[in-house]
Amino acid sequence: MLAYYQFSKREQQPDGSCIAYYQPTSNVQGAWNEHEQHMAPATGLLTYELSQFAPQDNMRIARISLDILGLIPLSDFTITTRCIRPGRTIELIEAVMTSRGRDCIIARAWRLMTQDTSEIAGLEDTPAKHQPEALPVWEGMKQWPGGFIESVHLVAEADRRSGKGMVWISNDVDMIEGEATSDLVKLLGMVDTANGVVQRLGLGLTKLEWMFPNTDLQIHMHRAPKGQWLGIEAVQQYGSDGIGLTSAVLHDVHGPFGRSEQILTIRPMPS
Repeated sequence: MLAYYQFSKREQQPDGSCIAYYQPTSNVQGAWNEHEQHMAPATGLLTYELSQFAPQDNMRIARISLDILGLIPLSDFTITTRCIRPGRTIELIEAVMTSRGRDCIIARAWRLMTQDTSEIAGLEDTPAKHQPEALPVWEGMKQWPGGFIESVHLVAEADRRSGKGMVWISNDVDMIEGEATSDLVKLLGMVDTANGVVQRLGLGLTKLEWMFPNTDLQIHMHRAPKGQWLGIEAVQQYGSDGIGLTSAVLHDVHGPFGRSEQILTIRPMPS
């Protein structure tokens, strides 16, 4: 089966941190630059490292905050994971991706204690109108280059438009070669595509003139996601001073499970 990454080795450090060594495959190639990794699979791999670091049965990841420090090279890299704030009910852990001597992404995750709150559970976000199997294939994102975009399958609601809409995304690629991919890693490894599913290109902009990469990705989850399809109910907004925002309600086939935010830097495409 195809994979996004190949694992090399893992080293436990005296201070309790852990360093994992990886090689990317061509399936992670980004859309803005052929020599970079797409942020989506990188997010999935960082989620894997965060989730497997000293796990506790009574806790789960509730939020992941990722800061993108620059281009993510399509070359060998390490991920160093450590605990910043230990605790029995609340814990903060960090994973840093480093390549070519430079930190590329800093990811931090809050792990919170779980307990039965079904008696008072309630949501305001509404379920998707249709399950992904009932929707037509959407090829709109396939205009973008890169191995990652080529690897995904997309369907969309009929009322999806530039700036707002609902798109479902899945793939048949393992996150790590030779290792089963959990639902959490699978689905969070596609959230970054929110920035491309309702791009405001066509609303006074052209894809040849402007770019709008995100410099971060924030994911909050009120429950653990399940399944192989990620629903992205996204809204994209551009300000007048070069900064934009992509916001999304995140769904799996069982309903909404969280939200994501991405801050955008809007700038002319380099000539």
